[in-house]
Amino acid sequence: MGVDFLGNHGLSIASKPWIKNYAIKKALKASEEGYQSNLKQQKFSPGECEDRYATSQAIIGSAERLLSNPKNISPTYVKKLADIMVKSVVMENGDIPTQQAFKALHGRRPPGFMVISPTKACNLKCKGCYASSSAASLEKLSWDTFDRILTESHDIFGNRFVVISGGEPFAYKDKVNGETKDLLDMVAKHDDMFFMSYTNSLLINEEKAARMAELGNISPAISVEGWREKTDDRRGAGTFDGILASMERLRRHGVPFGISLTATTKNCEELFSDEFMDYFFSEQQALYGWVFHYMPIGRSFTLDLMPTIQQRQWMWKRTWELIKDKKYFLADFWNHGTLVDGCLAGGRSSGGGYMYINWDGKVMPCVFVPYSPVNINDIYKDNKTIADAWEESFFERIREWQAKYLKGNGHRGNLLAPCFIRDHQDVMRQIIADTEPDPENEPAREALLDEGYRKGMIEYGKAYQELSEPIWESQYLKIKKTLDKDEVK
Repeated sequence: MGVDFLGNHGLSIASKPWIKNYAIKKALKASEEGYQSNLKQQKFSPGECEDRYATSQAIIGSAERLLSNPKNISPTYVKKLADIMVKSVVMENGDIPTQQAFKALHGRRPPGFMVISPTKACNLKCKGCYASSSAASLEKLSWDTFDRILTESHDIFGNRFVVISGGEPFAYKDKVNGETKDLLDMVAKHDDMFFMSYTNSLLINEEKAARMAELGNISPAISVEGWREKTDDRRGAGTFDGILASMERLRRHGVPFGISLTATTKNCEELFSDEFMDYFFSEQQALYGWVFHYMPIGRSFTLDLMPTIQQRQWMWKRTWELIKDKKYFLADFWNHGTLVDGCLAGGRSSGGGYMYINWDGKVMPCVFVPYSPVNINDIYKDNKTIADAWEESFFERIREWQAKYLKGNGHRGNLLAPCFIRDHQDVMRQIIADTEPDPENEPAREALLDEGYRKGMIEYGKAYQELSEPIWESQYLKIKKTLDKDEVK
């Protein structure tokens, strides 16, 4: 009864200042208690405990900003979050038995969520697109296959959260019994799951914004490359203004949204400036931000756009300043491995990781690791399930390496540099050589054969390991090194 009340009346309750303040204080207290418990149990290093605590504070800060203006969120979102996260998961214990049954059968926990790109089609043609998308592409998952992936993700893995990537997700369409269905039709069918969609946002018109508000279980993460000049340079003239128009529509309909930032050598300082962050988090009211570092894969891949190791370390420092000082919820997939036990690819050894399924059905460890041992369409033709794809040796080898890396050599491995492809390209190549997955496309094949690419990626990973290791040991493991006499001299 309490959860139903929260779902039906949570918005009006949250809008009352004294109740909202009480709830925020309770959340802050729980965050502090969790921090102290993590320190006591020593499951994580001291620095990891601090990062997790700071992030929980930022999440609470984001919730407080959202609830400070009840018009920012449709009542349906409050009810859906209560139903999916509180009632189904917490009170009814809905997903834990599913995950426990999977572990009993397979020896490991299942992936914590799925990432799916249902279509390669896109209304833009961005420079360096990792997916090599285009408007002319007809490649997509069929409605039935897309639907089955979600159903099995829920029923076999116990997932309640799904990330939709692309192509442009809002370009997805398929014919079902003569009727055209789109992404929001799929979101509506799986109304006991919550979706987040990476999007350029330009296809989110009034109708789609209104429907998202009605559904209440999808949040768009809108891609932006910097201010107008840099965004339009990479994504096309008029894109920045189109993004702002989409954000205005989403606010008006009460659809919570975030931003997705791709950092390159050319824009990282701009992205993390006070002016840019304040504009999108405070003025445009983005709820969260995901940070990607340009990955040299896909269309016209180049090492030149990767943030240098010095820029990467600066972004690590700068994002934590924004999280701690401004309470902005930012997550950097390369610099914030301390929040999630490192690399998430391949279904992840310690649980909580993810697997990725492409528009052509190829199952891959990560959006940015374009090598696949199996196609979900073939799996289904053979009357198998998504669990059979998860068991492929390519993914298992990745999980074995992750587990070994996490343990480190006497202490936890350096989680400031955990990425399977960027930080450990030599490891990735050895696993690919041993298990022989297929390159997803021709650029992925070329990357394996390009000696300059191989050498550059390996050198980058080793250089960043060397640069970040002293910080990992001193600020995270809290190791104090004593200089010997020769070092003193």
